Amino acid sequence: MSETREVLELAVELARRAGALQRDGYERDHEVETKSASIDLVTEVDRACEALLVGEIRRRRPGDAIVAEEGSARDDTHAGWRWILDPLDGTTNYAHGYPCFCVSIGVEQGGRREVGVVYDPLRDELFHAVRGGGAWLGNRRLAVSRVETLARALVATGFAYDVHRAEDDNLVHFARAVKSAQGVRRGGSAALDLSYVAAGRLDAFWELKLHPWDVAAGILLVEEAGGRVTDPRGGPPPWDGRFVVASNGALHAAMLEMLARDLPPGTGRPAAG
Repeated sequence: MSETREVLELAVELARRAGALQRDGYERDHEVETKSASIDLVTEVDRACEALLVGEIRRRRPGDAIVAEEGSARDDTHAGWRWILDPLDGTTNYAHGYPCFCVSIGVEQGGRREVGVVYDPLRDELFHAVRGGGAWLGNRRLAVSRVETLARALVATGFAYDVHRAEDDNLVHFARAVKSAQGVRRGGSAALDLSYVAAGRLDAFWELKLHPWDVAAGILLVEEAGGRVTDPRGGPPPWDGRFVVASNGALHAAMLEMLARDLPPGTGRPAAG
């Protein structure tokens, strides 16, 4: 068995185990705290999931680096493999009992995305990808949609935790998408939104001010399903997720054109295509 396959199998196992914790705690009372803003939440389930993921990775792959949302990081630029963990993506949804959240695990080797796993514990849907091996939902190989115009597209986005106070709040882009697309959704989990682009359930997705753990797995899923992910200029998607545009590929130029009209300061204008 190749090491990449071993990493995938461990990621799948850990995603399912963390998902079981989320499922067990769903719609119960939680210890909810705030982080960077009043809408940036963390629960005891986030922390329990992260402790499980980080503890098992450290025990079973002690030489690997780890980047995790709730701070259990052991990043090492010299490590061959780096795990990028969102133990519970969609915490606000989870805290309210809204059924849209997941576990997201992305793994890099030498700085390149190699493995991605996103697990929705309520639907028991496990999305996974290995570079060069396609994207999968269980045993079904995924392919992006074939929609070619925004007028026929279902697109999704989200809003950053500083939306109450920031000027670059994505509202102008959101309004323009409402006027341009067949429908716009705001699910509250970027990892699931990207997975849905890979599965053809969504035709495109964009969001500002994400983080590495939000996109590490989802970007690989979209790419391996035949889609395209870039920054708003059409360049490589930023590692930190600060502005990500994902689509089925056929819609990408239209998405970049739509977003180009009101880019936040410093992002520039997108390239054609």
